[in-house]
Amino acid sequence: MAKTVYVGMSGGVDSSVSALLLKEQGYKVIGIYMKNWSKDLPGMKCPWAEDLADAKRVAVRLGIDFEVWDFEDAYREKVVDYMLEEFRKGNTPNPDVMCNQEIKFKLFYEKAIERGADFIATGHYARIIDGKLARAVDENKDQTYFLYRISVRTLNYDLHTGKDFLHCLIKHTLLGYIRIQFILLIHLVKSYNLAFCLSYSRFFLCLCI
Repeated sequence: MAKTVYVGMSGGVDSSVSALLLKEQGYKVIGIYMKNWSKDLPGMKCPWAEDLADAKRVAVRLGIDFEVWDFEDAYREKVVDYMLEEFRKGNTPNPDVMCNQEIKFKLFYEKAIERGADFIATGHYARIIDGKLARAVDENKDQTYFLYRISVRTLNYDLHTGKDFLHCLIKHTLLGYIRIQFILLIHLVKSYNLAFCLSYSRFFLCLCI
């Protein structure tokens, strides 16, 4: 019986190809869009609906189940409020790190396991060796800096129960692979960090003043 993998699909290229590769490896893949933020900001429309449509379109193309999980309240509390507080203190926050720690590799992970997942996957470029986070083969594309606060407890839990995080190391062959698979969705050649671009940071900073 095929193992089940819940893949966090953002609508971007990396997670889309992660889902593709895992399906081709024989896993039962379920795509999950994490709805973390949906509010428009002055002068900037939040692209969550477009991202969701992109992720859903890829899931249909791949023939995999697809769901939307709403983590917006938790995201506001754990990531946005943290960012505002750090700005107030005069510090430089790293909301990407907190999002991975509190949302993607905590709430998403926990809910996936509760739903019967054998594995979870994302489009991050990193490795796990002997249950520990390790730098990517191509260090120029390594993303472990944004993943370093994933709990050891969670990693050990996966290791001890025969589960694991599957990080598809795909960026270096991404576009060529998409061409081969006839998934040349030009609009997917993007990778938003929806709340963390400079314009969002400036807006949130204004909230602190």
